[in-house]
Amino acid sequence: MEDFIEKIKHLSKRLSTLKDNITTEEATKTSIIMPFFQTLGYDVFNPEEFLPEFIADVGIKKGEKVDFAIMSEGKPLILIEAKSITEALQNHNSQLFRYFGTTSAKFAILTNGIIYRFYTDLDEQNKMDSVPFFEFNLAELKESSLIELAKFRKGSFDLNKIFDTASDLKYSNKIKKLFDELWEHPSEDFTSFIVSQVYSGRKTKAVLDNFEVIVKKSFKQYINELVNDKINAALKSTSTPHEQEEPKTLEELPVMEEPEIVTTEEEIEGYAIAKMLLKDTIEDERIFYRDNKSYFNILIDNTIRRWICRLYLNGTNKMVQFNDEERTTATLEKIADLENYKEKLIEVVEGLTVKNG
Repeated sequence: MEDFIEKIKHLSKRLSTLKDNITTEEATKTSIIMPFFQTLGYDVFNPEEFLPEFIADVGIKKGEKVDFAIMSEGKPLILIEAKSITEALQNHNSQLFRYFGTTSAKFAILTNGIIYRFYTDLDEQNKMDSVPFFEFNLAELKESSLIELAKFRKGSFDLNKIFDTASDLKYSNKIKKLFDELWEHPSEDFTSFIVSQVYSGRKTKAVLDNFEVIVKKSFKQYINELVNDKINAALKSTSTPHEQEEPKTLEELPVMEEPEIVTTEEEIEGYAIAKMLLKDTIEDERIFYRDNKSYFNILIDNTIRRWICRLYLNGTNKMVQFNDEERTTATLEKIADLENYKEKLIEVVEGLTVKNG
Protein backbone atom coordinates (compact mmCIF):
# COMPACT_ATOMS: atom_id res chain seq x y z
CA MET A 1 0.00 0.00 0.00
CA GLU A 2 2.75 2.49 0.91
CA ASP A 3 4.55 1.76 -2.37
CA PHE A 4 1.32 2.42 -4.29
CA ILE A 5 0.78 5.74 -2.47
CA GLU A 6 4.31 6.85 -3.29
CA LYS A 7 3.80 6.03 -6.98
CA ILE A 8 0.55 8.02 -7.09
CA LYS A 9 2.27 10.99 -5.40
CA HIS A 10 5.06 10.79 -7.97
CA LEU A 11 2.52 10.75 -10.81
CA SER A 12 0.72 13.73 -9.25
CA LYS A 13 3.98 15.71 -9.24
CA ARG A 14 4.59 14.64 -12.84
CA LEU A 15 1.14 15.95 -13.75
CA SER A 16 1.84 19.38 -12.25
CA THR A 17 5.03 19.58 -14.33
CA LEU A 18 3.59 18.39 -17.65
CA LYS A 19 -0.01 19.61 -17.76
CA ASP A 20 0.72 23.01 -19.35
CA ASN A 21 2.52 21.26 -22.24
CA ILE A 22 -0.22 18.70 -22.98
CA THR A 23 -2.73 19.97 -25.53
CA THR A 24 -4.24 16.89 -27.23
CA GLU A 25 -6.19 13.80 -26.23
CA GLU A 26 -3.46 11.46 -27.48
CA ALA A 27 -0.81 13.27 -25.46
CA THR A 28 -3.07 13.06 -22.40
CA LYS A 29 -3.46 9.30 -22.88
CA THR A 30 0.22 8.50 -23.28
CA SER A 31 1.71 10.90 -20.73
CA ILE A 32 -0.84 10.73 -17.89
CA ILE A 33 -3.73 8.26 -18.31
CA MET A 34 -1.77 5.16 -19.30
CA PRO A 35 0.85 5.74 -16.55
CA PHE A 36 -2.06 6.14 -14.09
CA PHE A 37 -3.43 2.68 -14.87
CA GLN A 38 0.08 1.28 -14.95
CA THR A 39 0.45 2.55 -11.38
CA LEU A 40 -2.70 0.58 -10.54
CA GLY A 41 -0.81 -2.52 -11.62
CA TYR A 42 -2.22 -3.10 -15.12
CA ASP A 43 0.05 -3.95 -18.04
CA VAL A 44 -0.96 -1.16 -20.41
CA PHE A 45 1.04 -2.75 -23.23
CA ASN A 46 -0.74 -6.10 -23.02
CA PRO A 47 -4.01 -6.01 -25.04
CA GLU A 48 -5.28 -9.10 -23.19
CA GLU A 49 -5.31 -6.96 -20.06
CA PHE A 50 -5.54 -3.35 -21.21
CA LEU A 51 -7.16 -3.14 -24.64
CA PRO A 52 -7.10 0.15 -26.58
CA GLU A 53 -10.00 1.05 -28.89
CA PHE A 54 -12.31 -1.65 -27.56
CA ILE A 55 -15.22 -2.14 -29.97
CA ALA A 56 -18.65 -1.80 -28.35
CA ASP A 57 -21.48 -2.07 -30.88
CA VAL A 58 -24.41 0.14 -29.90
CA GLY A 59 -27.75 -0.81 -31.50
CA ILE A 60 -27.54 -0.35 -35.25
CA LYS A 61 -24.23 1.46 -34.86
CA LYS A 62 -21.40 -0.99 -35.45
CA GLY A 63 -17.76 -0.44 -34.67
CA GLU A 64 -18.26 2.11 -31.88
CA LYS A 65 -15.00 2.28 -29.95
CA VAL A 66 -14.18 2.91 -26.30
CA ASP A 67 -10.71 4.35 -25.71
CA PHE A 68 -9.62 1.52 -23.38
CA ALA A 69 -11.05 -1.54 -21.68
CA ILE A 70 -9.53 -3.41 -18.76
CA MET A 71 -10.08 -7.05 -19.65
CA SER A 72 -10.60 -10.17 -17.56
CA GLU A 73 -10.82 -13.62 -19.17
CA GLY A 74 -11.50 -12.09 -22.56
CA LYS A 75 -14.35 -9.85 -21.34
CA PRO A 76 -14.36 -6.13 -20.50
CA LEU A 77 -14.40 -5.43 -16.78
CA ILE A 78 -13.91 -1.64 -16.81
CA LEU A 79 -14.53 0.72 -19.73
CA ILE A 80 -12.40 3.86 -19.92
CA GLU A 81 -13.31 6.94 -21.92
CA ALA A 82 -10.41 9.41 -22.21
CA LYS A 83 -10.57 13.11 -23.01
CA SER A 84 -7.94 15.78 -23.41
CA ILE A 85 -6.55 17.34 -20.27
CA THR A 86 -7.83 20.67 -21.62
CA GLU A 87 -11.47 19.47 -21.67
CA ALA A 88 -14.03 19.59 -18.87
CA LEU A 89 -15.89 16.32 -18.28
CA GLN A 90 -19.45 17.56 -17.75
CA ASN A 91 -20.79 16.67 -21.19
CA HIS A 92 -18.95 13.46 -21.97
CA ASN A 93 -20.57 10.69 -19.95
CA SER A 94 -23.23 10.15 -22.65
CA GLN A 95 -20.78 8.08 -24.71
CA LEU A 96 -19.98 5.81 -21.80
CA PHE A 97 -23.69 5.59 -21.04
CA ARG A 98 -24.33 4.14 -24.51
CA TYR A 99 -21.43 1.69 -24.32
CA PHE A 100 -22.12 0.45 -20.78
CA GLY A 101 -25.37 -1.40 -21.48
CA THR A 102 -24.01 -3.26 -24.50
CA THR A 103 -21.06 -4.94 -22.74
CA SER A 104 -20.45 -7.11 -19.69
CA ALA A 105 -18.45 -4.33 -18.01
CA LYS A 106 -19.63 -3.44 -14.51
CA PHE A 107 -17.61 -0.24 -14.09
CA ALA A 108 -16.81 2.71 -16.32
CA ILE A 109 -14.29 5.52 -15.89
CA LEU A 110 -14.42 8.93 -17.53
CA THR A 111 -11.18 10.92 -17.30
CA ASN A 112 -9.26 13.86 -18.65
CA GLY A 113 -6.07 12.73 -16.93
CA ILE A 114 -6.69 14.91 -13.89
CA ILE A 115 -10.20 13.89 -12.81
CA TYR A 116 -11.18 10.20 -12.81
CA ARG A 117 -14.94 9.57 -12.45
CA PHE A 118 -16.01 6.03 -11.58
CA TYR A 119 -19.49 4.83 -12.59
CA THR A 120 -21.53 1.65 -12.11
CA ASP A 121 -25.23 0.67 -12.19
CA LEU A 122 -26.49 1.24 -8.64
CA ASP A 123 -29.84 2.77 -9.65
CA GLU A 124 -30.84 0.32 -12.39
CA GLN A 125 -29.04 -2.90 -13.32
CA ASN A 126 -27.12 -2.79 -16.63
CA LYS A 127 -27.81 0.94 -17.01
CA MET A 128 -24.97 3.26 -16.08
CA ASP A 129 -25.77 5.78 -13.37
CA SER A 130 -25.73 9.43 -14.41
CA VAL A 131 -23.75 10.33 -11.28
CA PRO A 132 -20.34 8.78 -10.46
CA PHE A 133 -20.05 6.92 -7.18
CA PHE A 134 -16.41 7.96 -6.78
CA GLU A 135 -14.27 10.78 -8.14
CA PHE A 136 -10.50 10.91 -7.86
CA ASN A 137 -8.49 14.09 -8.45
CA LEU A 138 -4.86 13.37 -9.31
CA ALA A 139 -3.91 17.02 -8.79
CA GLU A 140 -5.40 17.19 -5.27
CA LEU A 141 -4.57 14.03 -3.36
CA LYS A 142 -6.72 13.18 -0.35
CA GLU A 143 -6.10 10.34 2.04
CA SER A 144 -9.67 9.01 1.88
CA SER A 145 -9.62 9.04 -1.93
CA LEU A 146 -6.30 7.19 -2.04
CA ILE A 147 -7.76 4.42 0.12
CA GLU A 148 -10.73 4.02 -2.24
CA LEU A 149 -8.56 4.19 -5.36
CA ALA A 150 -6.36 1.41 -3.98
CA LYS A 151 -9.33 -0.97 -4.26
CA PHE A 152 -9.02 -0.72 -8.05
CA ARG A 153 -5.45 -2.03 -8.10
CA LYS A 154 -5.06 -5.16 -10.17
CA GLY A 155 -3.94 -7.24 -7.19
CA SER A 156 -6.71 -5.96 -4.90
CA PHE A 157 -9.66 -5.70 -7.27
CA ASP A 158 -12.78 -7.37 -5.88
CA LEU A 159 -15.88 -6.59 -7.94
CA ASN A 160 -18.36 -7.56 -5.23
CA LYS A 161 -16.53 -5.66 -2.49
CA ILE A 162 -16.31 -2.48 -4.58
CA PHE A 163 -19.95 -2.68 -5.62
CA ASP A 164 -20.87 -3.27 -1.99
CA THR A 165 -19.30 0.03 -0.93
CA ALA A 166 -20.20 2.02 -4.07
CA SER A 167 -23.59 3.10 -2.71
CA ASP A 168 -22.04 4.42 0.51
CA LEU A 169 -19.40 6.28 -1.47
CA LYS A 170 -21.92 7.81 -3.84
CA TYR A 171 -24.01 9.34 -1.06
CA SER A 172 -21.11 10.25 1.23
CA ASN A 173 -19.59 12.22 -1.67
CA LYS A 174 -22.91 14.00 -2.22
CA ILE A 175 -23.08 14.88 1.46
CA LYS A 176 -19.52 16.22 1.43
CA LYS A 177 -20.32 18.37 -1.60
CA LEU A 178 -23.38 19.67 0.21
CA PHE A 179 -21.23 20.56 3.22
CA ASP A 180 -18.81 22.33 0.89
CA GLU A 181 -21.65 24.39 -0.59
CA LEU A 182 -23.05 25.21 2.84
CA TRP A 183 -19.57 26.22 3.97
CA GLU A 184 -19.39 28.95 1.33
CA HIS A 185 -23.06 29.76 0.82
CA PRO A 186 -25.43 28.64 3.60
CA SER A 187 -28.82 28.01 1.98
CA GLU A 188 -31.98 29.73 3.16
CA ASP A 189 -33.37 26.42 4.43
CA PHE A 190 -30.17 25.64 6.32
CA THR A 191 -30.05 29.13 7.85
CA SER A 192 -33.72 28.90 8.77
CA PHE A 193 -33.14 25.56 10.49
CA ILE A 194 -30.23 26.94 12.53
CA VAL A 195 -32.18 30.06 13.46
CA SER A 196 -35.13 27.96 14.65
CA GLN A 197 -32.80 26.20 17.10
CA VAL A 198 -31.18 29.31 18.62
CA TYR A 199 -33.52 32.28 18.10
CA SER A 200 -36.95 32.56 19.70
CA GLY A 201 -38.01 35.85 18.08
CA ARG A 202 -40.00 36.40 14.90
CA LYS A 203 -38.11 35.06 11.91
CA THR A 204 -38.54 37.82 9.34
CA LYS A 205 -36.55 37.98 6.10
CA ALA A 206 -34.36 40.68 7.61
CA VAL A 207 -33.58 38.44 10.58
CA LEU A 208 -32.73 35.49 8.30
CA ASP A 209 -30.53 37.68 6.08
CA ASN A 210 -28.65 38.90 9.15
CA PHE A 211 -28.27 35.37 10.50
CA GLU A 212 -26.88 34.09 7.16
CA VAL A 213 -23.65 35.99 7.85
CA ILE A 214 -23.56 34.77 11.47
CA VAL A 215 -24.19 31.14 10.46
CA LYS A 216 -21.45 31.21 7.85
CA LYS A 217 -18.97 32.74 10.29
CA SER A 218 -19.91 30.34 13.11
CA PHE A 219 -19.73 27.32 10.79
CA LYS A 220 -16.18 28.18 9.75
CA GLN A 221 -15.06 28.98 13.29
CA TYR A 222 -16.42 25.66 14.55
CA ILE A 223 -14.61 23.64 11.88
CA ASN A 224 -11.35 25.52 12.40
CA GLU A 225 -11.53 25.03 16.16
CA LEU A 226 -12.33 21.35 15.70
CA VAL A 227 -9.32 20.86 13.42
CA ASN A 228 -7.03 22.78 15.78
CA ASP A 229 -8.21 20.70 18.75
CA LYS A 230 -7.46 17.49 16.85
CA ILE A 231 -3.99 18.72 15.88
CA ASN A 232 -3.19 19.84 19.42
CA ALA A 233 -4.41 16.55 20.87
CA ALA A 234 -2.24 14.63 18.42
CA LEU A 235 0.79 16.75 19.25
CA LYS A 236 0.30 16.27 23.00
CA SER A 237 0.05 12.50 22.63
CA THR A 238 3.23 12.19 20.55
CA SER A 239 5.49 14.93 21.92
CA THR A 240 7.03 15.91 25.25
CA PRO A 241 6.11 19.35 26.66
CA HIS A 242 9.48 20.66 25.47
CA GLU A 243 9.53 18.99 22.06
CA GLN A 244 6.36 19.58 20.11
CA GLU A 245 6.47 18.73 16.41
CA GLU A 246 5.08 20.79 13.56
CA PRO A 247 1.98 19.37 11.80
CA LYS A 248 3.02 16.87 9.15
CA THR A 249 2.66 17.41 5.39
CA LEU A 250 0.72 15.03 3.13
CA GLU A 251 3.97 13.27 2.17
CA GLU A 252 4.84 12.66 5.83
CA LEU A 253 1.45 11.49 7.03
CA PRO A 254 1.07 7.73 7.53
CA VAL A 255 -1.40 5.98 5.27
CA MET A 256 -4.52 5.09 7.24
CA GLU A 257 -5.99 1.70 6.53
CA GLU A 258 -9.74 1.10 6.60
CA PRO A 259 -11.18 0.04 9.93
CA GLU A 260 -11.67 -3.70 10.30
CA ILE A 261 -15.21 -4.96 9.72
CA VAL A 262 -16.48 -6.87 12.75
CA THR A 263 -19.53 -9.11 12.35
CA THR A 264 -21.48 -9.12 15.61
CA GLU A 265 -23.56 -11.86 17.24
CA GLU A 266 -26.63 -9.68 16.75
CA GLU A 267 -26.01 -9.54 12.99
CA ILE A 268 -25.59 -13.30 12.79
CA GLU A 269 -28.81 -13.68 14.77
CA GLY A 270 -30.57 -11.46 12.23
CA TYR A 271 -29.22 -13.65 9.41
CA ALA A 272 -30.50 -16.78 11.16
CA ILE A 273 -33.95 -15.23 11.69
CA ALA A 274 -34.19 -14.25 8.02
CA LYS A 275 -33.28 -17.78 6.91
CA MET A 276 -35.90 -19.24 9.22
CA LEU A 277 -38.61 -16.87 7.96
CA LEU A 278 -37.77 -17.66 4.32
CA LYS A 279 -37.36 -21.44 4.63
CA ASP A 280 -40.59 -22.14 2.71
CA THR A 281 -39.87 -19.52 0.03
CA ILE A 282 -36.29 -20.18 -1.08
CA GLU A 283 -33.71 -22.91 -0.58
CA ASP A 284 -31.76 -22.43 2.63
CA GLU A 285 -28.37 -22.75 0.88
CA ARG A 286 -29.14 -19.80 -1.43
CA ILE A 287 -29.23 -17.28 1.42
CA PHE A 288 -25.89 -15.67 2.35
CA TYR A 289 -24.69 -12.68 4.32
CA ARG A 290 -21.99 -10.09 3.71
CA ASP A 291 -20.94 -7.49 6.24
CA ASN A 292 -19.51 -4.04 5.63
CA LYS A 293 -18.78 -0.92 7.66
CA SER A 294 -22.25 0.63 7.47
CA TYR A 295 -24.68 -2.26 7.35
CA PHE A 296 -25.10 -6.04 7.24
CA ASN A 297 -26.36 -7.52 3.94
CA ILE A 298 -28.56 -10.60 3.60
CA LEU A 299 -28.30 -11.85 0.00
CA ILE A 300 -29.53 -14.37 -2.52
CA ASP A 301 -26.79 -16.53 -4.10
CA ASN A 302 -24.04 -14.44 -2.46
CA THR A 303 -24.63 -11.69 -5.06
CA ILE A 304 -24.65 -8.13 -3.78
CA ARG A 305 -26.98 -7.09 -6.60
CA ARG A 306 -29.60 -9.42 -5.14
CA TRP A 307 -29.67 -8.25 -1.57
CA ILE A 308 -32.85 -9.01 0.33
CA CYS A 309 -32.43 -6.62 3.22
CA ARG A 310 -29.81 -4.59 5.06
CA LEU A 311 -29.55 -4.50 8.83
CA TYR A 312 -28.28 -1.32 10.48
CA LEU A 313 -27.39 -2.48 13.98
CA ASN A 314 -24.21 -0.63 14.93
CA GLY A 315 -25.80 2.67 15.93
CA THR A 316 -28.26 3.71 18.62
CA ASN A 317 -31.25 3.50 16.27
CA LYS A 318 -31.46 0.02 14.77
CA MET A 319 -33.37 -0.56 11.56
CA VAL A 320 -33.87 -2.82 8.55
CA GLN A 321 -34.06 -1.74 4.90
CA PHE A 322 -35.78 -3.93 2.31
CA ASN A 323 -34.83 -4.21 -1.36
CA ASP A 324 -38.21 -3.22 -2.77
CA GLU A 325 -38.92 -0.35 -5.16
CA GLU A 326 -39.38 2.15 -2.29
CA ARG A 327 -36.35 0.86 -0.32
CA THR A 328 -38.74 0.54 2.66
CA THR A 329 -37.19 0.89 6.12
CA ALA A 330 -38.46 -0.16 9.54
CA THR A 331 -37.20 0.48 13.07
CA LEU A 332 -36.07 -2.48 15.19
CA GLU A 333 -36.17 -2.23 18.97
CA LYS A 334 -34.38 -5.58 19.10
CA ILE A 335 -33.20 -7.96 16.40
CA ALA A 336 -36.05 -10.39 17.18
CA ASP A 337 -38.42 -7.72 15.80
CA LEU A 338 -37.30 -8.81 12.33
CA GLU A 339 -39.81 -11.66 12.72
CA ASN A 340 -42.58 -9.06 12.32
CA TYR A 341 -41.56 -8.56 8.69
CA LYS A 342 -41.86 -12.10 7.36
CA GLU A 343 -44.34 -11.10 4.63
CA LYS A 344 -42.11 -8.23 3.47
CA LEU A 345 -39.07 -10.54 3.29
CA ILE A 346 -41.05 -13.09 1.28
CA GLU A 347 -42.32 -10.34 -1.05
CA VAL A 348 -38.78 -9.12 -1.72
CA VAL A 349 -37.41 -12.62 -2.34
CA GLU A 350 -40.24 -13.52 -4.69
CA GLY A 351 -39.67 -10.31 -6.61
CA LEU A 352 -35.94 -10.97 -6.93
CA THR A 353 -36.32 -14.61 -7.94
CA VAL A 354 -39.02 -13.86 -10.53
CA LYS A 355 -36.93 -11.03 -11.99
CA ASN A 356 -33.59 -12.82 -12.01
CA GLY A 357 -34.54 -16.49 -11.93
